[in-house]
Formats: sequence, C-alpha cells, structure tokens
Amino acid sequence: MLPEPAAVLNPAPTRPPEPSALPRLSPRPVARIADVAVHLPERTRDVAEAERELHRRNPKVAPRIPMVSRLTGVRRIHVADDDQQASDLAVAASRTVLDRAGLRADDVDLLIFASATQDMIEPATSHIVAAKLGVRAPVMDVKNACNSVLNGIEVAEALIGTGRYRRVLVACGEMPTRGVRWDVPDRSTYAMSAAGYTMSDAGAAVLVEATGSMPGFGAGAAHGHGHGGTFEDGFEDDLAAELAGLVEPVDRPSGILASVFAAESQHWDVGMLPGGGTVNPRDPERSYFEIDGSRLREAFVAFGPGPVEQALAAAGVTIDDVALIAVHQVAVAYLADVHGALGVPADRTILTVADHGNVASATLPLQLATALGSGRLRRGDVVLLLGLAGGISMGAMVVRW
Repeated sequence: MLPEPAAVLNPAPTRPPEPSALPRLSPRPVARIADVAVHLPERTRDVAEAERELHRRNPKVAPRIPMVSRLTGVRRIHVADDDQQASDLAVAASRTVLDRAGLRADDVDLLIFASATQDMIEPATSHIVAAKLGVRAPVMDVKNACNSVLNGIEVAEALIGTGRYRRVLVACGEMPTRGVRWDVPDRSTYAMSAAGYTMSDAGAAVLVEATGSMPGFGAGAAHGHGHGGTFEDGFEDDLAAELAGLVEPVDRPSGILASVFAAESQHWDVGMLPGGGTVNPRDPERSYFEIDGSRLREAFVAFGPGPVEQALAAAGVTIDDVALIAVHQVAVAYLADVHGALGVPADRTILTVADHGNVASATLPLQLATALGSGRLRRGDVVLLLGLAGGISMGAMVVRW
C-alpha cells in the first residue's frame, strides 16, 4: 500500500535535517569534475504566451492574465523536438564534453544516467544513452528528482574512491515538458499543474575523473575500461599525486572536497508525477505533474543552513572562500527565500531560471557551464553546489574547480 500522504499525518516539529552520513573529510580528493557541458533545445516557448493559450483552451479554469510567469519570474523555457527523447539530450551534451576532453567512447569506464526523466520504465535509460554514444562500459541509472545529477556525481566519486573506475560520465536528459497538462478540468487541478508551465527541457553531462589521472602518467593504461580491473597496484596514482603536490599546495587540492546529503521523506507527496508505476500503472490522468508549490517551498526552507555549514566545515573552507554558488532554481521569487534560509550570499549565484526555466536536475550543470562561459568560474575557485529536490531532499557539495 502507498503510505499516507504527509498532509494527513501528524506533522513532526520542524527541525534541521540530519545528514544521511557524517561528512567525509578528504584532504586529498579522490575525484574531480573535469568538465561539464549542457545542451539546450533550440525551440523555445514564451511562458506568458503559453498561459494565454491555456486560457483560450480552458477559459473557465485558467486565468486570463498570465499569473505563473508574473509570480515566478520565468519568461522562457526550452522544448525538445517531438521526435527527441531524454536520451537524445543526454547524448548531445555527452558528445560535447567527450569531444572537448579529446576522449573516445571507449575511454569511459562507467556511464551513469542521472535524471528525473527517463525514456521508458525499462530498460534503464543509461543503456539507451550508451548505445547511442557507442559506450561499451557498465551503466546504471540514478534517479532522485531534481537532485539526480548531484547524486550521480556523489555515486561517481564514491566508486572512483574504491579504485573500481577512473573516469565516469554522468549524463542527464530532462524533458519535463512532456508531463505538463494543457487541458485543465477545474481550478484545483490548475493549481496543482501551474508549476509545470515553467519546466524546461535540457541535456547535461558531467565528466568525473580520478584526481591521480594526470596526462602522461599512465591514465590510459591504468584505467582498465571499467570492467572491474585494478590499477597496477596504485603506483601511478601515488606518483601523480606526489608530483601534483609539487605544483599545487597540498592544502588547496583540486577536486570534490566534501558533500552532505539529507532528506525529509515525509514530504514525498508535495511534488509528484504519479503515473506509470505500480500505484497508477495505466491511468492517463496521472501522467501529469501534480505539485503543491507552497508546501514545496516551505519544505525546502525548513532544511535550514545545517547541511551547507557541515559541508563547508568538512571541506575546510568558509562561505567567504566560495567564488560561485550553483543552486537549484524553480522560480526567481523563491531565490531570496533560499538564500536567506540556507545562509548563502545572493551575489555569488547565477540566475538561470528566468530565461531557461526549471530544467530539473540539469540546473546545476547549466549554472556551471554558464559560469565557465562567462569567466565567472576559473580553475582553483571553490564552488558550492546546492541541490533541492522533490521527495524531498537536499545536497550540498563543495568542489575546488
């Protein structure tokens, strides 16, 4: 049976969420984000005009004035072509990131498809992405709403830390526009559908590599193509790390410095796309987003600054050391609440939601790519990645670029 919705449970007193595990202190990071790429569909939709069309189709339900665009500040979204799938967007971004790194498909040790969207329930979309890219490595899907990519990076770092893989491609294809309702039967349904009109399609790819894989020091010979091999007794890793210490201060390592993840899962019902699973396997009316925007906002704010503070402490940095804060964005109007509740300065964030919409778990890669393209992010800068997702969950990851 499905658990009782959070709305009818006796709510527990609001408290800062406990992280799922103690932050891991890593003076020498085991993995780094080598590069990031984003693919945005060329076709766009003006949100206000889409709302006017919604009113024309549903005159007694949807308001004549474009309320969603005014309240959220979202002006434009991206819409994939009708013949494209989530895997196609992931493949487009992945090809970009591999080409820039001078890598071939067989240089990938593990492919993780990390996305709230999927091509179909089975098989895992990572198989479809790998087939289109020509990747012959192990694959898996990681799915946690808008934290999917951040969790994918977390999994990649952990597996690299075991020595199993050296190079992991985290690919994402988000197509939430396919789950938006345009024929609205009543006002309550419109209210639960409104957040969907700001959702946007995008592809993203994050290349995560072992920090020991320095060019010229056996990176290719030792990487083992991801089939469970070991890496020559770790000699090349140790040598590369030793040499890196000669050119980079040991107290300023480049890589993923620390991360803290937390969840308050009693709020699972505040944002859903409830069709297609065992609860509603074949009900077309449950194939659209159902989101209680006000409850979702309150749940996010209730996290407080705890996870951020713990991640910064584990990384050995302060908020003053952070050059860029990439934070999940669902609306311009919510950002002030997020900044205040999490204790992060607004002047170090990049606004993407206004012109690109809510691209779900591709949001953080989009902000990283935007910062790199504009010169706001340079090698050696400290970046704070803040993920917020339905379910609900939060992630804080500190990275030295």
